[in-house]
Amino acid sequence: MQVALEITARYCGRELEQYGPCVVAKPDSWQRDCHHLKMSIARCTSSHPIIRQIRQACAEPFEAFEECLRQNEAAVDNCAEHVRRFLQCAEQVQLPRSPTTVEAQPLPAS
Repeated sequence: MQVALEITARYCGRELEQYGPCVVAKPDSWQRDCHHLKMSIARCTSSHPIIRQIRQACAEPFEAFEECLRQNEAAVDNCAEHVRRFLQCAEQVQLPRSPTTVEAQPLPAS
């Protein structure tokens, strides 16, 4: 969960910044009153190109991390190495660069 939050904060920080204060301001009704902000975070994380790229490129270390959490519910600290591997993978993911446009060269005069 912490890993997902770190990545979400990095790429969808604006959405998280709006959601947090809403939750704090409405302790009894935040689930209903802040739902629209929670959905904006979900939209960001599902559509952000780098997060989509991380999901694809780092699926294996993330699945290993999730499995570790399932097996160590009472001792999640045992999964620190899995977290490190996933974050290391996520740090290396970059968006593919768009092809650079070639500037038109004038034709030589004949």
